[in-house]
Amino acid sequence: MDQVSNNETDIYRQLARHLDSLPAGFPATESGVELRILRKLFSEQEAALALALRMRPEPVTKICQRLDLSAAELEPELLKMSKKGLIFRLEKGDLTLYMASQFVVGIWEYHVNDLDEELIHDVNEYVPQLLAKSWDQMETQQLRVIPVAESLDSETSIMPYEAAEQIIAEQSAIVVAPCICRKEQKMVGAGCDAPMEACFIFGSASTFYKNNGLGREISQAEAFELLQAGLDAGLVLQPSNAQKPVNICMCCGCCCQVLKNLKKIPHPAKMIAANYFVKVDEELCIACGDCAERCHMEAITIATAAVVDLNRCIGCGVCVPVCDYDALAIKQKAPEARTLPPETMVKTFMQMAQERAQSSS
Repeated sequence: MDQVSNNETDIYRQLARHLDSLPAGFPATESGVELRILRKLFSEQEAALALALRMRPEPVTKICQRLDLSAAELEPELLKMSKKGLIFRLEKGDLTLYMASQFVVGIWEYHVNDLDEELIHDVNEYVPQLLAKSWDQMETQQLRVIPVAESLDSETSIMPYEAAEQIIAEQSAIVVAPCICRKEQKMVGAGCDAPMEACFIFGSASTFYKNNGLGREISQAEAFELLQAGLDAGLVLQPSNAQKPVNICMCCGCCCQVLKNLKKIPHPAKMIAANYFVKVDEELCIACGDCAERCHMEAITIATAAVVDLNRCIGCGVCVPVCDYDALAIKQKAPEARTLPPETMVKTFMQMAQERAQSSS
């Protein structure tokens, strides 16, 4: 780790521990890369202020009670920090509330407009370690996978919260943002040419994104057009893990920090919330290999017919539309193998926090 003063190291270690106390975690590493990231994003003063925020929205007057600052002193600093993407700002009429942001999903995504190669390098070094440590501690994840509509046969039922089209149809406010994963990979000469506008943000989070210049407000009609463009490109649909999701990301296995790191482990299907799997009709399959090329998890191999490794299949269904012979279909898992998303993301985070606490006790 590069040389820094003891005081500076202490404040960033405190902030790292604070972020690690949030549901998604921010675990320490041997290299200290997580501290390099925090020093790049936060000033010492901002790090100290961030320690006073909780994972719930609060007015400035409430946060003042934890700090030796007046509301007049504190509010401009919190506003500036929220505009920098270090904390979250919730606007309710004339009242502005502030809360802590997790690193992922949160602080990292809020920096889609001010990436540089040094930050990208550090985050790409850190995220695999973050996912490996935090995912091992939790059954409940922030994101889940839902199947594309074209992959479903007439016999397969689907809940409204598992249908991207239905999720979008229920939204009154939608912002589309660039995919930070695809953007950062492009900046370092990697990645793919899938659509860049691939992240839909809903509700109060959409206001934060719009007012911070992180995305643009769109109509439902344009959201459906962008959704179709993402599906045509074979992207995986990952909404937030709740029956009332706050976002949908359209992801690829070469850029997405979640998918590309999942792909490296032997059993991705066990590490992600998904209620479906793909099934092959061997009598119809001609072993052309188109489905294997489309699969982001490398779950399909070709023998005399396509063979699906159910330990790797995440039930996204992107392989189904490329089969010209109707040999593939998405099927629902057995009832005991399905997961029911929490009703809201607040409940999701509560479950995550409980699971982490139980695993560390």
